[in-house]
Amino acid sequence: MASEKLGSIKAVSTTKTLPANGTLPRFEVTVPSGSGTIAGVDIFQMMATYSAEMREDGTLYGECPNSGLLLAADGVATFRATGVGTFTEDGGVAFKGMVYFQTSAPSLASLNGAAIVYNWDVDAEGNAAWELWEWK
Repeated sequence: MASEKLGSIKAVSTTKTLPANGTLPRFEVTVPSGSGTIAGVDIFQMMATYSAEMREDGTLYGECPNSGLLLAADGVATFRATGVGTFTEDGGVAFKGMVYFQTSAPSLASLNGAAIVYNWDVDAEGNAAWELWEWK
C-alpha cells in the first residue's frame, strides 16, 4: 500500500477522566485549538473531542465520533476517527489510526471519500502533533 503525506497539525489537548469501565480507566480528550496544513490548505483552527478507554492489555482504544472539525478560509471539514494507542515513557500518549473527513469547502474537497491514516502524539504537557497520510 502506498501512502502520500497529506499534512501536519499542531494542537493543544486537555484530558479528564470519565467513569471507569470496571477497573479500566476511560478518558475524554478535548482539543480546543490547533493549526497546520492538510492537502496543501492552511488550517487556521482544528477542534475535536474524543474518548479513549484502556484495554486489559494496557493499550488504549479511542474514538472521535464525528466531533472534530477543521476550519479553512473557504469553509469547514468535519471528521470522525478511530485509533489504538499506548502511553509513552514521558507521560504522553501515541495513537495510530484512521480518519475520515467530510466537507463542502472547495479547497478541502479532495478529503471526501479518502481513507487517511494518522499518528497522534501528545506529550505529558498536552502538546500534540497530528501527522496524516492518504492511504492509496
